[in-house]
Amino acid sequence: MSNGAGDLAGLRHHGDVDAEPGLLDFAVNVQGSGPPDWLRERLATQLPTLGSYPSASAERRARETVARRHGRDPAEVLLLSGGAEGFAMLPRLRPREAALIHPSFTEPELALREAAVPVTQVILRAPYALRDARVPESADMVVLGNPTNPTSVLHPRDDVLALGRPGRLLVVDEAFADALPNETESVADQPDPNILVLRSLTKTWALAGLRCGYALGSPDILAQLAYGRAHWPLGSLQLEAITACCEPYAVEQARIKAVSIGSDRDAMCRELRRIGMEIDDAAAGPFLLIEVPDGEQVRRLLRARSIAVRRCDTFPGLGPNHIRLAVRPAEQVSILTDALKEIL
Repeated sequence: MSNGAGDLAGLRHHGDVDAEPGLLDFAVNVQGSGPPDWLRERLATQLPTLGSYPSASAERRARETVARRHGRDPAEVLLLSGGAEGFAMLPRLRPREAALIHPSFTEPELALREAAVPVTQVILRAPYALRDARVPESADMVVLGNPTNPTSVLHPRDDVLALGRPGRLLVVDEAFADALPNETESVADQPDPNILVLRSLTKTWALAGLRCGYALGSPDILAQLAYGRAHWPLGSLQLEAITACCEPYAVEQARIKAVSIGSDRDAMCRELRRIGMEIDDAAAGPFLLIEVPDGEQVRRLLRARSIAVRRCDTFPGLGPNHIRLAVRPAEQVSILTDALKEIL
């Protein structure tokens, strides 16, 4: 357990910094280079409306669609300009002490620490089991990811809920939940006033440049998050994308895609093991965490071969020899494993 002292610059580092144009990208967890054709067509229908401000009816339709998708009330939905906007809003809840379960996505900790919220890092060691977390009872906010970036660990729903306490807000980052068939272990359907779920639509649907997401929680919590927010916080294209990606057709397409991601991940694990890499059998997300000798040199040599991977020493609890790899199709994995075999 750590009080979180350290360099904020590391918390700001994300995979897009590691991936530059022309590199084979294993650093960024977005699936594909752009949205599928059906989603492009939906977005294109909104282009003629961009001369007008986003309408209240479009915002209401998006909230209602998200609510139906998760069996929630529309009042329990807050539309976000990407899931990361929800993390930036967390200081508005004025927690007395926040506990961050690590290794995990660093944006929540960055937002809280920049707002001078006392932060405790709860560091899990491999195999990163949530039941081993020693969260201080004094924490009135606990933040975790499920499945967790970058470890690819999927925590059992019961273990997530076990962290709850009266007077404590449990913030669950489910940015990659739609990359799992049937969204296993999600708590998004849990109408608990002490649970806040943050969702992203940018990964599975390749919408990172459009910034689309939402929060699910009690109306009181959502009102606190949105207090002081600018008028028209989301544009027309974002509202249309959120609506489209939460309709039944898209949910089924996401399920099919999740099955495909799982197959690609299993095949990628086999190839990495074939060249001597150790991969945790519990990996569940659209990315893998590996450990190599001299990670900095491995990353440099991979880059010299036009391959980008994600450094992981910026994640609390991990070191310079940890590397995150986005799950990719077999032909790209073959290029990676050939390079790793030569380097190692």
